[in-house]
Amino acid sequence: MRPPRLGRTTLIAVDGPSGSGKTHYAARLAAELGATVVSTDDFATWEQPVSWWPRLVQDVLIPIKLGKTATYRRTEWADGKPFLGAERRIEVPEVLVIEGVSAGRGSISDTLSLLVWCELPDETTRLERAVARDGEQVRKHLLTWQAFERGWFAVDQTKARADVVNS
Repeated sequence: MRPPRLGRTTLIAVDGPSGSGKTHYAARLAAELGATVVSTDDFATWEQPVSWWPRLVQDVLIPIKLGKTATYRRTEWADGKPFLGAERRIEVPEVLVIEGVSAGRGSISDTLSLLVWCELPDETTRLERAVARDGEQVRKHLLTWQAFERGWFAVDQTKARADVVNS
């Protein structure tokens, strides 16, 4: 792991396709390191799979880099539908883990201390895990999402830049 590159904070990204275990991996890592976790699900919607990124940068990464408290409104989900939810405040952590699809995008490579790629090889298994987690009502959305993320990862080359690959 590289030294802190987001101000005094060590930034770790846990990325990979949906249903690959990123959230569980990030939780274990955070418990081990005493880290704070931010999920890309706190920002994404079905209609905006990755275009919400400037909000995460503005509301979380920039304040933390400047040594200030980060504040943002979470996207929350009910029955597979997103809505603007509760406000979350994050004091400047020693270690910040961002987990979720596109968390390790190339645009933040220079601020990452570690990029972890999680991927179960079988797309069908990943789909069934995601449906089990989020409910049958999101299966159609998840099929569209899987097609989107294949394209996203092919362009971003996230896995190729990963420091750790967990399959």
